[in-house]
Amino acid sequence: MTREEFEVLVADALDRIPPQLAAMMDNVAIFVEDEPDPADPELLGLYEGTPLTERGEWYAGVLPDRILVYRGPTLRLCETHEQVVEEVRTTVIHEVAHHFGFDDHELDELGWS
Repeated sequence: MTREEFEVLVADALDRIPPQLAAMMDNVAIFVEDEPDPADPELLGLYEGTPLTERGEWYAGVLPDRILVYRGPTLRLCETHEQVVEEVRTTVIHEVAHHFGFDDHELDELGWS
């Protein structure tokens, strides 16, 4: 799968977020990267930033949070196109949930790990 095709899957996953939630996303940018840090080569996605639940009066003039979705590990994990589509969707939802303040434990309990 080309990078462009993978980017379309990420965009499609973002489009499936309910509009009410998407409208609440604030100061966050989503990127597709080929590979994660070599220290964690199987990482599918990463949220870097300050969750909405932790922002206060001090939160102004900061760079956008970042959601990274990693193409290489996702493609290595999945055997079919359908599996890639589902894994990208799950990864995007997982990382967006971090933006909203959910931690990994809560996401595990909800089935979005």
